[in-house]
Amino acid sequence: MTETIHTLVIGGGQAGVATSAHLQKHGVPHLVLERDRIAERWRSWRWDSLVANGPAWHDRFPDAEFAGLDPDAFASKEAVADYFVRFASDRSLPIRTGVEVTNLQRHGDTFRATTAQGEIEARNVVIATGPFQKPVIPTVITDPTLTQLHSNAYKNPNALPQGAVLVVGAGSSGAQIAEELVRAGRPVYLSVGPHDRPPRRYRGQDFVWWLGKLGKWDAKAPTPGTEHVTIAVSGAYGGHTMDFRRLAGLGVTLLGRAGAYDDGVLQIADDLATNIANGDRNYLSVLDEADAYATAHGLDLPEDPQARTLLPLPRCVTDPTLTLDLAAAGITSVIWATGFQLDFGWIDLDIFRPDGRPRHQDGVTEVPGLYFVGLPWLSCRGSAFIWGAWKDAQRLAGLIAARGSA
Repeated sequence: MTETIHTLVIGGGQAGVATSAHLQKHGVPHLVLERDRIAERWRSWRWDSLVANGPAWHDRFPDAEFAGLDPDAFASKEAVADYFVRFASDRSLPIRTGVEVTNLQRHGDTFRATTAQGEIEARNVVIATGPFQKPVIPTVITDPTLTQLHSNAYKNPNALPQGAVLVVGAGSSGAQIAEELVRAGRPVYLSVGPHDRPPRRYRGQDFVWWLGKLGKWDAKAPTPGTEHVTIAVSGAYGGHTMDFRRLAGLGVTLLGRAGAYDDGVLQIADDLATNIANGDRNYLSVLDEADAYATAHGLDLPEDPQARTLLPLPRCVTDPTLTLDLAAAGITSVIWATGFQLDFGWIDLDIFRPDGRPRHQDGVTEVPGLYFVGLPWLSCRGSAFIWGAWKDAQRLAGLIAARGSA
């Protein structure tokens, strides 16, 4: 039996919930399908102690605040997931959980989605499955004695075997996991690639506030070569600037990017000092731009000269390790904090680029009635964030409503 609906939204995370809310406001009949629970990735694809990287006043939908949480606090992963569940429940959004779409095709002027519970036909489809789809592990380490897992499967230090840990990738996830491990008394090696490193707070304001004032969240496209440069920032332990010098001071051994592995030895690129320097350059540039903005707009904000004081470079940076014998270093676990790839193999439509990303203009594809929301850089830098998905969903819901039923 085939079910018919005006608009089908696939994915019940932040992007799907936001899309549903806006479709509801427009009076558009729709259905959201989620293969697990609402916002499941926040619950099961995150480590136990994770908190949001932005304060609660920022990392939310404009239509609802976090219940019982200080606006300047950083919500736990469970609190974030509960927020979306409560948001959907309070508005009676039509979200059907436990239903996975295994195939999407175009049939004439409509779409047909296949699920284990039957087929659904829709005039419009919004793909809201988010950016965290297929974990990426770029280097093969063929050692069966090692525990290897992607950051999406890491839970806590006690869940790993005793011994040193190699964390590959120093964006927010990798850097935070490395800090948690070293605070738990583990010997930690952290492979650091290119990254941006904004200040947690500057002149009394959080960095998310500054990026908004400086227009960086609304940037329409990344500068060449920075599409995959990660942001190293943390809301853990009350929120702090992610300074790799400080991590080294805690006992973390910093490494350059991980390379080839052979016979127990991992090759390390000689790029650590460059990556640290470029991260520092990004950090200082945000301070410069913030100062210029404050002056230009006459903002009465306290000076913060200490923010420009950088700790000395640790020896692991000035005398870098270029080959790492894992056994000799006592490494028993490797955590790959190396990001994700998109996985749209279930969509049977010719709308994808060679790199797997969909062809679209601000979420609108060349196929009438097919839309994407929640992807990085969908319409701007903020598109993959909670409030960014809300903004994109609002625009796309308006376009869907304007299409009508004809």
